[in-house]
Amino acid sequence: MNLGGFWITFDRPWYLLLLAIVPALWWLGRHSLTGLGPVRRWTAFALRSVVVALLVLALAELQWVQRDKRLTVIYLLDQSLSIPAAQREVMIDYVNRAVAEHRQGDDRAGVIVFGRDAQVEFPPLDERVQLDKRIESLLDREYTNLAGAIKLAQATFPEGTARRIVLVSDGNQNAGDALQQARLAADSGVGIDVVPVVYEVTSEVAVERVVVPGDVRKGTPFELRVVLNNTSPPDGPGAGVVKGRLVISQRTDDQPQVLSDQPIELPPGKRVFTIREQIDEANFFNYEARFVPDDPSQDRLPQNNRATAHTHVRGSGQVLLIEDQDNPGEHGLLVERLRKENLEVSVRTAENAFKSLAELQPFDTVLLANVPREHFSPEQIEMLATNTHDLGAGLIMLGGPNSFGAGGWARTEVEAALPLDCEIKSAKVSPKGALALVMHASEMADGNHWQKIVCKQAIQALGSEDYCGVLSWNGNEEWLWKGGMVPVRNGRQQMLARVDRMIPGDMPNFEPGMAMALKAFTSLPDAAVKHMIVISDGDPVPPSNTVINAFKANNITVSTVAIAAHGPAESQQLKNLASATGGKYYEVLNPRALPKIYQRESRRVARPLIYEDDKGFAPQRMATHAVLNGVGDPLPPLTGFVMTTVKANPLVEVLLASPVPDVPENTALLATWTYGIGKSAALTTDAGARWSKRWGESGSYDKFFSQLVRWSMRAAGDDSRFSVTTDVADGKVNVVVTALDTQDEFVNFLDVGGSVVSPEMKSNNLKLKQTAPGRYAGSFDAAEAGSYFVVLSPGAGRAPVRAGVNVPYSPEFRDRSANDVLLTQLAQLEARGGPRGELMPKIGEQAKLDELLAVN
Repeated sequence: MNLGGFWITFDRPWYLLLLAIVPALWWLGRHSLTGLGPVRRWTAFALRSVVVALLVLALAELQWVQRDKRLTVIYLLDQSLSIPAAQREVMIDYVNRAVAEHRQGDDRAGVIVFGRDAQVEFPPLDERVQLDKRIESLLDREYTNLAGAIKLAQATFPEGTARRIVLVSDGNQNAGDALQQARLAADSGVGIDVVPVVYEVTSEVAVERVVVPGDVRKGTPFELRVVLNNTSPPDGPGAGVVKGRLVISQRTDDQPQVLSDQPIELPPGKRVFTIREQIDEANFFNYEARFVPDDPSQDRLPQNNRATAHTHVRGSGQVLLIEDQDNPGEHGLLVERLRKENLEVSVRTAENAFKSLAELQPFDTVLLANVPREHFSPEQIEMLATNTHDLGAGLIMLGGPNSFGAGGWARTEVEAALPLDCEIKSAKVSPKGALALVMHASEMADGNHWQKIVCKQAIQALGSEDYCGVLSWNGNEEWLWKGGMVPVRNGRQQMLARVDRMIPGDMPNFEPGMAMALKAFTSLPDAAVKHMIVISDGDPVPPSNTVINAFKANNITVSTVAIAAHGPAESQQLKNLASATGGKYYEVLNPRALPKIYQRESRRVARPLIYEDDKGFAPQRMATHAVLNGVGDPLPPLTGFVMTTVKANPLVEVLLASPVPDVPENTALLATWTYGIGKSAALTTDAGARWSKRWGESGSYDKFFSQLVRWSMRAAGDDSRFSVTTDVADGKVNVVVTALDTQDEFVNFLDVGGSVVSPEMKSNNLKLKQTAPGRYAGSFDAAEAGSYFVVLSPGAGRAPVRAGVNVPYSPEFRDRSANDVLLTQLAQLEARGGPRGELMPKIGEQAKLDELLAVN
């Protein structure tokens, strides 16, 4: 019912039939109210009728609606790579002309572009919207998330107008659930019109998969199969045949080896190529198949021209020892003795140790041998922890000046994986250092941004009892926080927040700031190490000899970092300052090198974490453990170790401890525990080069270190009876395990479960159900391209089973035609209080915009 721009509507109009009760009330009241006077009787009739009518209207859900004639239309424009570039340009033309020809009066139009994510290209405006041929929003185009675009549109609509979505897409979603999100939009009154995008089926070759067994016995031949699919029309030029080369290569330890490079002719349809392979060494092998077309125009999407797979050949235990590139060969004695104990040891420096989680899989344990934290990227540190926690490999950190807290490992994922904390938390020991940072405005591109990053890296590297202060220029020299040089303690997060708000100014003179720092340093008698880092382009007036001599007299070292220095004179000034005070000079051209420099320099204040006694002290046994079985007693004396703090966890076992200093929680020499499904150990002394030279001369050295390494290794067993196959389909990886016993009989009723590690280092649980005798199956989502690692436990007493699968490219590059079914379903949804959506004519290779716009 229209009442001057307002409408009365009912959500449940059938309840209006209850108004028939009103005449019945009048009929019944005709006799029961006869004793009342006429006025009172008619008043009672009216009140009863009003109450009943109001109740009925409430049940019918009466609504008083003001209808606004204004309409807001949001166009959802698919920009994923499954749509050819020519088609995407036609789609932009369609939106521009549709808005220009159909927006009326105060109507609003907006545009949302989407791939994997969705971005508002134009918010809903009551003016003409014209898209440029080049979309400005930054999108991940390798996926299509229709649901995310519809959800963003719902949140973008303004209040008080009719709402409509026009979806321009091929419908090939590979993330999210568009139909579910569209139903929610329709329930809220949003109608959806659909403009399908189609494209001509052209020549296209995809390497769909490479199939190899997940686990192979050394020396046993196996078949490697490559599946290729040619979707060319059979009636096209050359009967759809595409010519090219199929290159199959094997990669291990980052060294590729071409196994086959052969010319092939692919008729339309699928074809399988097979080569026979045999591996005679234990390792983790990656295989890649790559198709190279003779005529690139016959292959529309080069992204799907390669696929990978990997297999594991198990041998005797393999160990990866990572050492400091500045001290190569430092652990030669340990490596020699472990190899004599029949352990396969690979020695690598940190700079070439590994680049991916896959490269860690050949090794059953990893030794971090006196290597500092700054030699690893944050991603590599996360990989080391994940490799132990989720994939069962061992992790051992050996002591030295670059290990534990002295090596900057505090507050990292590796510290979380160790049974010891790198920071000293005991007030009895509380070794302290003091660090001052002088920040001078940088003229390097994004220099001030990088200054904030390195400043925070330095603060993160300090212990709780260490002092820290930051000096910057803001019209004059000033400390970034109250108190200047203050203990980090519980204020670390507040310090980091202040650094985020810091704006370094162009400091004219070094001396005032250095004088402030000198005063602060000399007020800290309990700081064992005092160090300053100056970052500058070198143009401030240099400090006087008086200030420099005062720094030297108080044992305060200064390291300088030259960034965007204006010339040799400025560089030399910074170099002289570092040289005069015993610091180090760095010249930086790439700002990405800055974090490592600051991590290294921050470790100078961690020197008090190292306890040394040239007279030597005898390690004390604290527990009975497999690592110490057969190791002679007494143990040879040591002359030093890195102090740490034992984790407050019942799983931690301290096996060896130092009798000095008298702080038991900080003097652990050897501790072990189970971390996730792996094992880790912390040996806070070294392996014979510095503090444990007498161990290398004793008969216990070989037994102790070989037992420590073997204890930590990934659980091994005869898992050859458990075969694992994986298959990628519809954005999921299907995992099937076939279990046989030693008599080749099926093993039933196992509780098979484990975890999956994705390319983003996220771990998810995986549960398999028995589907047939001896067969267990499960699946997990695999939307990301990359390597997925699966570790399964077949049950108590059985070794874990490992497998892996590579998703070589996004499903965006598998779809070669529009998803008409989904697009039709979206258009058929009926909006609440509004009409059903419309399925527009398709945008194709020869689309006529006039025809489209006539329907819109």
